[in-house]
Amino acid sequence: MGGSNAAYLDAKQREVVHQLNRSWLWRNELPTWLLIVTVYSGWFLTLANWKLLGLFPATLLLIWFTTWYLSVQHELIHGHPTRYPFVNHLLGIAPLAVWYPFALYRDLHLVHHQNDALTMPDEDPETYYFSVRKWQGFSGWQRRLVRLRNTFIGRLLLAPAMDILQTLATMICAFREKKGAAMVMWIVHGVLLAGVFALMAHYDFPIWYYLLAVSYPALALTKIRSFFEHRAADDPLARSVINEASLPWRLLFLNLNYHSVHHDLPGVPWYGLRKIYLLYKEDYQQRNQGFVVKGYGQWLRQFFVRSLDVEQHPSAAVENRVITQHE
Repeated sequence: MGGSNAAYLDAKQREVVHQLNRSWLWRNELPTWLLIVTVYSGWFLTLANWKLLGLFPATLLLIWFTTWYLSVQHELIHGHPTRYPFVNHLLGIAPLAVWYPFALYRDLHLVHHQNDALTMPDEDPETYYFSVRKWQGFSGWQRRLVRLRNTFIGRLLLAPAMDILQTLATMICAFREKKGAAMVMWIVHGVLLAGVFALMAHYDFPIWYYLLAVSYPALALTKIRSFFEHRAADDPLARSVINEASLPWRLLFLNLNYHSVHHDLPGVPWYGLRKIYLLYKEDYQQRNQGFVVKGYGQWLRQFFVRSLDVEQHPSAAVENRVITQHE
């Protein structure tokens, strides 16, 4: 199960992956089903028993389950645990993280998986890079804001707010321009969110507290995973990182730290990514030209207050120079 746009190392690896796909574990998707049950039941039971647990322990558990749910949504987007997109959509439509309709996340993320356009401004919706022209059009305070966002602490504290504002702007635009499908998506999201808030009210869990102390930190945790997930490189196969993170992070992010493997084989289930990486570790490290880190602590130490250089995209700079020469 590599996916229609799979990039295998060679024909032998293709056969190995196909054999794994025919195995009992991969065919029945039991790990993913168990994960979905665990995340939903864990989130609900924590909410229902938060007074018994205490606010602080309940908050930590809700942050974990909400972040885990975001990882599960990613798995659903890539065709797990069923082959039916509608069923997977239903399994991930609950707005436990509040801000993003699942359909919006799905559509943008699938565009992100066009590897030839990976990291390219105006083509990759998940890129942190800007075109030269856009960067040059920024004011001084806008550039400082971007550079602050590109620090590790900035990704935790600032980036979720910027994403939320951008998402709300997308919603406003959908209604202003009367985009039918998008309007329906947002209305459904709003109805489901009202249901989630009603559930919180039933258990006397403050909604404002959930937004500030659960949803926002959960979004911030996802920014740890994506901090330097992609870099500009001439070879699309060298643009995605391999992060040899510790077990808790691997579990929380469902092995997406092996991001180079995921982008090569987007159809491989989360429990297969580490197995495939370990089978072909040297090959993948050579293939992505040494874009390998030894855990998220490396980014924390290097970029806690120092900005990561993901501002002007190098390829965009080349294109801009070509355009300028012909003007």
